[in-house]
Amino acid sequence: MTTQEVADRLVTLSREGKSADAYKELFADHAVAIEPDYPQVPQKRTEGKEALLKKDKEFGEMMEEFHDSSVSDPIVAGNHFTVSMMLDATFKEQGRMKMDEICVYKVEDGKIVSEQFFY
Repeated sequence: MTTQEVADRLVTLSREGKSADAYKELFADHAVAIEPDYPQVPQKRTEGKEALLKKDKEFGEMMEEFHDSSVSDPIVAGNHFTVSMMLDATFKEQGRMKMDEICVYKVEDGKIVSEQFFY
């Protein structure tokens, strides 16, 4: 898959709420995720597809109620792409939060090898 094809597929799966499917289908086994350096984020770097799937599952389990979400169309440059994502949800013990973030992805050999979040 080209970077554009990977980006388009990620956006489609994300808009359908299928983040686990995105990790399984589009991410390399050695992919990494990098989170901002905030005190509320205990794990700044996650390595490996299985660890990414576990992190995604744990994030979903933190939600009490889903209200809304959106994912922008991708912007592709070389082997990188970015999307803007918004999530409005009520989290256990944290209440309702609206989260806006920019996500930057790197693609190699048709698979995502890194994702980095800015929020």
